[in-house]
Amino acid sequence: MTSTTSTTPTTGQAGAIRTYLGLELNRLLRDRRSMLLTFLLPPLFFLIFRSSAAYQDITAGTGTNALAYVMVSMALYGALTVVTSGAAGVAAERAQGWTRQLRVTPLSPWSYVLVKVLASMTLGAVAVVLTFVVGRYGGAEMPLATWIACGLIAVCGSFVFAAFGLFMGYLLPAGNLVQVLSPIVLLLSFAGGLIVPVSADSWFAGIAPLVPTYGVAELVRAPLAGGGVPQVAVVNAVAWAAIFVAGAVWRFRRDTARM
Repeated sequence: MTSTTSTTPTTGQAGAIRTYLGLELNRLLRDRRSMLLTFLLPPLFFLIFRSSAAYQDITAGTGTNALAYVMVSMALYGALTVVTSGAAGVAAERAQGWTRQLRVTPLSPWSYVLVKVLASMTLGAVAVVLTFVVGRYGGAEMPLATWIACGLIAVCGSFVFAAFGLFMGYLLPAGNLVQVLSPIVLLLSFAGGLIVPVSADSWFAGIAPLVPTYGVAELVRAPLAGGGVPQVAVVNAVAWAAIFVAGAVWRFRRDTARM
């Protein structure tokens, strides 16, 4: 009696995800100009802003200096830029008809979205590590537990902007979308107090808590002071993540319905 071995749909799906994740990472890394700018700008901003007067009055926790505040902020900025650009790559693939090819592969549309998010967040983690390395040798000081906590929060918090990138990728035509989104993230980072702290007497103080970058910025810097997590930051991050995910799902369903 001859026995046959069949591949279950689950196995085929998992294998397709692993394969496509590798291809997606390779595709993102081939865009050398964008990757170089994305990976080099945050450490460069750290070196520029570390002597800025805006950071001189920052009160740091025990064993932590103001340079750590600068470094963590720039690391998060790098992660947000990477994940937004990576996830927004769906716009170009939609224009090329690539998403229609999913119907002849074991990869489901939802798995395609998952791979986009995982790939972009993986490169976001690289941006965080590079900035931390430059910060460590540039004078940033904080306890080991704080290094780990800030790094993990930066990587996990970047999910908010991975969802933002997906939403924009499904909402807007390709064109130069990725190049357009980078300055948008930069502007949001300034408005949300990520690049430069928002002073209490500034008119930005009333706007910043409404900006998508505010919540993740406050969360990633919370371990520096050793205090509790600001509730307004949690609400901001969760609310914007929900908005962007809902928008991405809405556009995703409309897009795949035409396949």
